[in-house]
Amino acid sequence: MKRALLALAVLAGLLGGGCLGFRRAAPKPGLTHIGSKPVTLPGHVIGNVIVIEDKWDKFGPYHFVVDTGSSVTLVSPEIARRYGANGLAPSDEPRVRVRSPQGGYALLSAVTLEKFQLGGAVFEYVPALEYDCADLSTQFGVKIDGILGFPLFRNAVLTLDYPNERIILRPKIPDDGLQGEAILFDNADKIPLIPVRLGDREFAVLIDSGSGAAFDINPAGLSPDFVFGPVNGPLEATLSGDKPSRIGRLAGVLRIGSFDVPQPVAELTDDLSSIGGGILGHFTITFDQQDNEVFFQRDDTAPILVSPLRGTGLSFRKSPAYWKVAGVVPTSPAAAAGVSQGDLVTRVNGEPVSSWDPARYDELVASASSIEFSFIDGTSETRKAIDVAVLVP
Repeated sequence: MKRALLALAVLAGLLGGGCLGFRRAAPKPGLTHIGSKPVTLPGHVIGNVIVIEDKWDKFGPYHFVVDTGSSVTLVSPEIARRYGANGLAPSDEPRVRVRSPQGGYALLSAVTLEKFQLGGAVFEYVPALEYDCADLSTQFGVKIDGILGFPLFRNAVLTLDYPNERIILRPKIPDDGLQGEAILFDNADKIPLIPVRLGDREFAVLIDSGSGAAFDINPAGLSPDFVFGPVNGPLEATLSGDKPSRIGRLAGVLRIGSFDVPQPVAELTDDLSSIGGGILGHFTITFDQQDNEVFFQRDDTAPILVSPLRGTGLSFRKSPAYWKVAGVVPTSPAAAAGVSQGDLVTRVNGEPVSSWDPARYDELVASASSIEFSFIDGTSETRKAIDVAVLVP
C-alpha cells in the first residue's frame, strides 16, 4: 500500500507546514549562488515523492527529498559533521525541540552548513537540523542524506518537474516568462499556501511535495461530504510514534486554479490541508519566492483522476532483514487473515524482503490479486496468501 510504504518517508512533510512546530520562527537561509544558466538535477519519483541525486564531493553521490511543505532543512549526521560551521548555529541552543501531531516532542541538533551544493548551485551558511535518515533510507530503498525544506530555495526559482523526474534551479524567472498557470501564494511562514475550491468553498492548502498522498483535508469549518468513507487507513509514523489515519473519497470537485480533480481520495488531518505528490505528480511546478507565485504547467487539460487506494491492510517498519508489521487496518484482508501488529515478514512471494524496493512493491500492490507473505516465528516460517483489496474505491 503506497501510503504505508511512505509512512516514514513522509516525515519530510511532518517538518513545518503545521505538522511539526518550532518554539521560534523558521530560520532564514544564507547566501545563494546560481550562475546565469539553469541548474538541472536528475532524480527519481519514488511513491510520488521526488528524490534528487547529486555528487559535489568525493563522498557522494547524495540523495535528497525535496519538501516544499517543510520550513526547515534536515541533513544526516555525516553531512552535518562534514560541512557544519563551528559557532554558526542558528540559535544559542545546541538542540531544537520539535513537536509532532500527537503532542510529543523530539530534540534535534541545530547546525549551520558552511557550504551546501546542488550541482552548480551553491548555498552558504544554511541553517539545518541534524537527523538520522536511516529509516527514510530503508523506506525509499536508497540512502537518503537529507530533506530540503522550502526556505533553502528562498533566493532561487525552484522547478519540480515530476514528468521528467528532475528539479531545475534558476537565479530568476526567465525574461520570456514561464509556461503554466500562475497562482499567488502566501509565504509568510516560509511555506507555500495557495487557495483552492472544493465545491462552493474556498480555502488554503499547503503545496507539500514531501507527501506521497493526493490530498489531506482538515474538516474544521468545511464539513466536507464523502461519497465513500472515511474509513480507517494505514498507520503513519511521526517523531513521537505511529498514528492511525482516516481516508475516504470526497464528493465534489477540487479545483486548483483552472485544473479539476473530481472526487479525490483524501485523508483527514488536524493540521493544514495539503496537496501532495498524488496530485502534484501530474504537473511541472515552479516556485518564485521573490514574487510569491507558483506556476502549474500541464499539457493534458483533462480532469485529474485519483486512483482507488488498494492494499492488503498492512503497514510496515522495514529493515533489510525483515519487515515488522506496524499496523493492520481493521476489516482488511490482513485482519481477516489473522495478522497482528509486531509480526515479522521475511519474504514476499517467496523472495527476501531485501529484493523488494518501494517501486517494485508498489507495482505488485497495484496489479496483484493476492500477495504471499512469509512470517517468521522463532526458526520456522509460515506462508499466508493475503488478498489485495480496494480499501477506498
